[in-house]
Amino acid sequence: MKMRIKKGDLVEVISGKDKGKRGKVLRVLPKEDKVIVEGVNMVKRHQRPIPQLREGGIIEREAPIYACKVMVVCPACDKRTRVGYRFTEDGKKVRYCKKCGEIIDKD
Repeated sequence: MKMRIKKGDLVEVISGKDKGKRGKVLRVLPKEDKVIVEGVNMVKRHQRPIPQLREGGIIEREAPIYACKVMVVCPACDKRTRVGYRFTEDGKKVRYCKKCGEIIDKD
């Protein structure tokens, strides 16, 4: 199945403990069908110090979340929406908002 979410998209969580939170997609993991979203699904990890690189302690970072639990937020209408595909006049394939019809891809 094709991932309709890309790195840099603004997404909203639709289920789970972080329901309603919005954040930017930091990384997409298509083989696992997961995404890492900024400020969502925070976990604590114990980190060992490495003398020249970093200090130790408990760090908090984002963990992957299933892509089916997030929806893309349209930049034009500011609502979460399903994503469709269409071709522009010059033959380029772009993603568009199914609610308002505006193109989501910035390129």
